[in-house]
Amino acid sequence: MSGYDTATDDGLLAAFWDYERALRTNDVPALEHWFLAGPETLRSDGGTTLVGAGHIARFRRLRPPPGPRRVDRVHLRPLGGGSVAVVAESTRPDGTCAVQSQIWVLGAAGWRIAVAHVSAAAPVVPTITEPARVWRVAGPLRVDPGPAAEAGPLSGVRLAVKDLFALAGHAIGGGSARWLAEAPVQTTTAPSVAALLAAGATVAGIAHTDELAFSLAGVTQSYGAVPNPAAPGCLSGGSTSGPAAAVAGFAADLGVGTDTAGSIRVPASYCGLFGLRPTHGVIDTAGVLALAPSFDTVGLLSRDPRLLATAADLLLPPAEGNNRSDTPVRLLLRAGDLLDGADPGVAPAFESATVALAGRTGCEVEVAPALAEAVDAWLPAFRTVQAAEAWAAHGEFVTKARSELQPEVVARFEAGRELTEDAVARARGVLAGARDRLAGLLTPGRALLLPATSGPALPLDLAAGEVDSARIATLRLTCLASLAGLPAVAVPTMRLGARPMGLSLIGAAGTDRSLLELINRPAPWDRP
Repeated sequence: MSGYDTATDDGLLAAFWDYERALRTNDVPALEHWFLAGPETLRSDGGTTLVGAGHIARFRRLRPPPGPRRVDRVHLRPLGGGSVAVVAESTRPDGTCAVQSQIWVLGAAGWRIAVAHVSAAAPVVPTITEPARVWRVAGPLRVDPGPAAEAGPLSGVRLAVKDLFALAGHAIGGGSARWLAEAPVQTTTAPSVAALLAAGATVAGIAHTDELAFSLAGVTQSYGAVPNPAAPGCLSGGSTSGPAAAVAGFAADLGVGTDTAGSIRVPASYCGLFGLRPTHGVIDTAGVLALAPSFDTVGLLSRDPRLLATAADLLLPPAEGNNRSDTPVRLLLRAGDLLDGADPGVAPAFESATVALAGRTGCEVEVAPALAEAVDAWLPAFRTVQAAEAWAAHGEFVTKARSELQPEVVARFEAGRELTEDAVARARGVLAGARDRLAGLLTPGRALLLPATSGPALPLDLAAGEVDSARIATLRLTCLASLAGLPAVAVPTMRLGARPMGLSLIGAAGTDRSLLELINRPAPWDRP
């Protein structure tokens, strides 16, 4: 990208973050220090423009600090002549979005602010206009939570449960009216959901999923397209499409779904949510309709990263003291060469989100070793094993119900029909090598940083061929965590135009809590 080179930063970012610290702690002497001395310095907040450093200083002495906020994106653009424009976008706990626009100039005394403008907008609360396209069964549902449900850490939390999970008294629909018609009523609840209910949560409803979870779009033959409250007129992303829409539309607080090849991370990215795909095998998948058991995981979606961490802590194995898996993440490995297949505009959006994440968490950023060539070999192997396992699980049903399923989904299943044992064994060998390579790269304390998807949510009327191209480009990003069984979180801090998009962090196996700590880590000046 063209712009300020953060790799050769000459102190501007340090100055910006020190100014941010001074704002949050109301350090008036520091605030005066960072504004360019003189009568021509400007500071505006949309209602008043202050002219001159003296007036700005007097204003600051009387004004309370802005309060906590999360800096999501920092854009830097050189203006020439030793000047750089800095635009920082922040989110406050109440959802208010704020923007700081500054012109920094480099002089004999270092970087100083010559012009600053601050604006804020009240939060926009997305709504669901077509609830029947979100819920297969609207709730609240009566599901026996067991003892101690009322006083637990999830008391009052509403769950949107993906229509792949067993809930006592209900059948599993699997995203297909034909599957639902043949499905038995469940007598027990999936352990993962039962654990959340035992902690005080309630079931807001059973939310739609893509057909047998083998899609990333959020569209089924039986129920149509799940709407995206965060990006109206766009796909919600799949296959945890219904829970993502319910959470994004404030009809639920926590989405419970699955992630095989990106089915938590893609809807999180498209719908502007936080999402967790855990280390493979650490959360019980009993009572969940399988797709490809070598990669299937139970995952979570939320608008609030703290709620995501609280819920995950209930499902993850108990933390052990001094366990290397709890090592805080201090180094972010930026996977820049994987952006080649991404949409135009993703690279600068990724850069601005990376700068903000590193600055507010205190992480160092390094360029990751080249991965694109390896991914070109790993992705076909991953798809081979996934297709083989998916056909083994559901081939018989797909054969008899193919006219009642999306043609693209049928094609993915049928890709596994003719695979030989030798072909699958070779693919598993490729994946074993990939896991070893990623394990060597991602030791505790490190995270791989990349976009969660190849672009923002796709328009509903996009041609099928373009949707499939975007799906393959996204799989190049999501397959890394899936094929290696690694934990990954999606963070809604990227944006292209008006559409949200997720930043993804992949950690070492078993470092789920370290990733969750990272996305919840307060900046040093916000810590008690």
